[in-house]
Amino acid sequence: MKSLKDTFQLHNGVEIPCVGLGTWQSPDETAKNAVLSALSLGYRLIDTAAAYGNERGVGAAIAASGLKREEIFVTTKLRNAAHGYQATMEAFEGSMERLGLEYLDLYLIHWPNPVQFRTHWEESTAGTWAAFEELYKAGKIRAIGVSNFMPHHIETLMKTAAVKPMVNQLKLCPGITQSETVSYCKAHGILAEAYSPFGTGAAFHNAEMQKLAEKYGRSIGQICLRWSLQMGFLPLPKSANPMRIKENGEIFDFELTDSDMNIIAGLAGSCGEAPDPDNILF
Repeated sequence: MKSLKDTFQLHNGVEIPCVGLGTWQSPDETAKNAVLSALSLGYRLIDTAAAYGNERGVGAAIAASGLKREEIFVTTKLRNAAHGYQATMEAFEGSMERLGLEYLDLYLIHWPNPVQFRTHWEESTAGTWAAFEELYKAGKIRAIGVSNFMPHHIETLMKTAAVKPMVNQLKLCPGITQSETVSYCKAHGILAEAYSPFGTGAAFHNAEMQKLAEKYGRSIGQICLRWSLQMGFLPLPKSANPMRIKENGEIFDFELTDSDMNIIAGLAGSCGEAPDPDNILF
C-alpha cells in the first residue's frame, strides 16, 4: 500500500480503500465536517452505522464533496434492534434515506448476538443475512459483511447462507490481535477491518508506544495505523480534527520492523480487552 487510494480486494472482486475514516461518537454536524475534511485530504472510505446517529451528516458531506458517487466507498451497519428479515429490510431503507444514497458499498451486521435476540440469535441472524443477500443480489449493496463476529458466529451464519461475508470489522489495536478470529477470516477470504485502532485512545498513553513513536519520528497514532496495515488489517481511525485526519493518512512512507510489530502485538491489556459479543448488554 502506497497511498490512501490503494485498495484491498474483497472476495467478490470489489475494491475497498486501504484506510477509512471512522465516525463513532460524532454527531451529525461534526461527522459532516470530518468527512468533508477527510475527502478533501484523499480519503475515499467512510465508515458509519445506524447506531452512531450520524448517517444524515455523513450523507450531507458526501453530497457536498463535489466527488462522484462511485469515487467514495460508504459503509454503514445494521442497528441491533433491527435483526430478522423484515426488520433488516426496513432498517436498510431507513439508512439509505438518511444517507441520501441510491446504493451502498458495504453493509455490516453490527453485532451477532444483541441482548434482545439472545435466546434465538441464530434464527434472527439467518433472517438478517437472507435480507442482506437479497439486497446484495439486487445490486443495492456492493458488498456485505459482519462486525464483532467470532468464528462460531460465522459458522452458524454459513449454515443457511449462500453468500460468504466479505468483511469482519473487529476491535484490533496494540495488544488486541484477536488472532483466532483473524486467522479464521484470512483462511476464508474475509477481510479484517480494524475499528478503534488506537484502543479508544489508550495507546496514546502507553510508554512502549511512545518509545516507538520517538524511534520512527512519527506520532503514536501513525505507529498504530502502520502496524494495522502491516498486520493485513484495514484500519478505520476516527477523528474530527482536520490536522489529525491528515496525519492519520500519512503512513505510507515508513515501515515497522518485525521485532517492533511483535512488541505492539504483545502489549496485552494496554488497550483493554476485545469485547465479548455473546455477553454485550445492548
